[in-house]
Parts: sequence; structure tokens; C-alpha cells
Amino acid sequence: MNRFAAFALAFASPLLAVPAFAQGNMDDVEITTEEIAPGVAVLFGRGGNIAVGHGEDATVMIDDQFAPLSTKIEAAVAALGAMPVKYLVNTHWHFDHTGGNEHFGKAGATIFAHDNVRVRMIPGNPEGNFPVPPAPKEALPVVTYGQGLRFHLNGDTINLMFLGGGHTDGDTVVRWEEKNIVHMGDLYFNIPGYPFVDTNSGGNVYNLLRSLDLVTSAIDTETKVIPGHGPMSNQAELIAYRTMIGLAVGRVEKLQAEGKSLEEAIAAKPLEDFDVGEGGFIGPDAFVTAIWNSIDD
Repeated sequence: MNRFAAFALAFASPLLAVPAFAQGNMDDVEITTEEIAPGVAVLFGRGGNIAVGHGEDATVMIDDQFAPLSTKIEAAVAALGAMPVKYLVNTHWHFDHTGGNEHFGKAGATIFAHDNVRVRMIPGNPEGNFPVPPAPKEALPVVTYGQGLRFHLNGDTINLMFLGGGHTDGDTVVRWEEKNIVHMGDLYFNIPGYPFVDTNSGGNVYNLLRSLDLVTSAIDTETKVIPGHGPMSNQAELIAYRTMIGLAVGRVEKLQAEGKSLEEAIAAKPLEDFDVGEGGFIGPDAFVTAIWNSIDD
């Protein structure tokens, strides 16, 4: 049971985690591997969780963490018995998921992503809270899409789906049909702290709720759910995560309907009884602000 399932049942104690945006020194980072189905593995290191599909046709990789980890990630892929990465998918544009793009692009991988990922990577965000320089040409997605596309590889049908975003305006959900696996990107954080809705990158909590509803209704109790951050999950935990977000949104909506200002809404501490643990990307004030901005969007 993860922290959101526990929250939904009894406000139980959460897991511990380190914010993935804290890049720091990468020398001691270890890439660990969890094989979740024949020909599909998840790589954990620092940054967004990586999925690798491999077989006789080609290797497809979902996200690539930070640039200094690229050679370690390559070694982990090779240790699976997989060929070098031929296709690379970015679930969204944040640098803890796309930092290895330049390395893998130069090595010959074709990069795929939603249209808005390329749009945001071209200028970067040099003045933001997490400054990101403009992406070099080799790091940019070369195949982009508005709604999605499909790979037929290694006997698998792999769907790339834009369901409306929510974390950003370019979130892709990746689903292996036959193997009943879904990679959520940062639409799902399975770590302590609050969900990060990046309103500066087109994120919106209502789009997030709709995306989560579409996924949870399409999967089943046997589906293996890969979160953007944190350990492997499942349908029940994803539903609990969505339930928590919906409850938070309802409380903030009520405060706005009562005529409160954003500052007054934050001061009211509407999430005070949420036991979501310490750490994560943002605290309760930032989450309330993201919900408030989504209401006004």
C-alpha cells in the first residue's frame, strides 16, 4: 500500500524520498533494474523512472533522467541483454526526464514526444525556479504528435497517449497493451509530499484529474503502474492518489467560493489534516496555489 492508499484509508505513515529535482553530484548514483514483464524493465536512479522495452526488433526507452547518468543508463540497458536504444520517448519536458536526450540523440536514438515538449525545450526556461537552458538540436524530439501514436515492436503494441495533460501541457502516458503495463510520467508521483502541477508549463489540476480518470477506468487490478517517481504501483493506489487530489481541489474551491483571496486560502491551511509525509517537490502552500491557479485558468 502506498501513501495515497494509506491516506484514503486511515492517514497512515508515508514512505520517504528525496526530491528528484535536486540533481547534485551524480557520481554515487546507482541505476537499479526491476524486470516487470518479459522484455520490459524499469530503471531507477535519480530523476524520473525509466521504462525499457526490448526484444528482437529494437529497444525503446521511456525517459532518460539526468545527462551525467547517460553512460550508467546505457550500461543498465545492455545488462538486460538489450540492443542500444533506438527509440526514446519523453513523457514531458522537465529536465529530470529529458536530461539524457542529447547523449542518446547523438548515439542515434530517434526521440518522440508530444508537440508541446519540443515547443518548450527549444527556448528552455533560463529564468525559472529550476533554470533550463535552450536544448541543443540533438536533444529535441524529432517525431512529435498531438494525440498519440503506436509502436509495434518485439511482439508488443505500445501506445503513446496524450490525454489532456495535467502535470504539464505535454504529458504522455505509455501503455503496453498485451503486457498490461502503463507508464504515467509525472501525472503520478508515488513519493511523499504533494503532487506537482507545473502551471508555468501549462499544467492544470482539472486536466490532471481527467487524465487520471481516463487511465484508472482503462486499466485493471492486474495492471503494473509505473509512476514518474517512486516505486512500482497499481490501479488501487492510482485511484487513491486521484481521490486525494479531488478532495484537495474541493476544499480549495470552497474557499474561493466563499470569497477568500489566495493568501487567505493558504492561511486557512485546508490540507492540514493530509498526512502525505515530508519531502517531495512542493509543500501544501504551493499545491493550494496550483489548484487556485487552475481554477482561474
